[in-house]
Amino acid sequence: MQNKSNNSAIHKLHTPISDEAILSLKTGDMVSLSGIIYTARDAAHARLVEMASRGEAMPFEFKGQAVFYAGPAPAKPGKQIGSVGPTTGGRMDTYSPYLIERGLKIMIGKGGRSVDVVDAIKQHGGIYFAATGGIAALMARCVESSEVIAFDELGPEAIRKLRVVELPVIVAIDHQGNNIYETGPKEYLEQ
Repeated sequence: MQNKSNNSAIHKLHTPISDEAILSLKTGDMVSLSGIIYTARDAAHARLVEMASRGEAMPFEFKGQAVFYAGPAPAKPGKQIGSVGPTTGGRMDTYSPYLIERGLKIMIGKGGRSVDVVDAIKQHGGIYFAATGGIAALMARCVESSEVIAFDELGPEAIRKLRVVELPVIVAIDHQGNNIYETGPKEYLEQ
């Protein structure tokens, strides 16, 4: 179920996200994301690449799903999750093109990405959302449930299945390779 709110400034999307919805988004668009997303950081990405290279099944289906570069803090009593903020997307740049080629299209992190990742996003119709760093406690409020589904021994870097409601993100790199980390500073300097 994808729909844009009546407020054209915010796109309300629900996972799994269709290719059509991905193609409709442009750099700088604000998105409210709900549904299932998966956390995975460096160590989990290395293992996913190892598994894929051996032809093993992934712990979750990539199609239409989002991977959030986050390692949540432990939950306090009565809470689903501790603080859950984005880590730097560039830390996954070694692994991302390989996973994008195998169907991963939606990533959430902070900071810029390498040329190889941007090229893979363009070639395979993907998208990179930026989540604002420093608001991990607020983002945790968007999490309705959290479950470790793979690599439990990695602790905070285990893959978690999160059910989120209205997680705020911004389109940082769209399917055409337009990159807010390049265009944003240029637009600022032109003012």
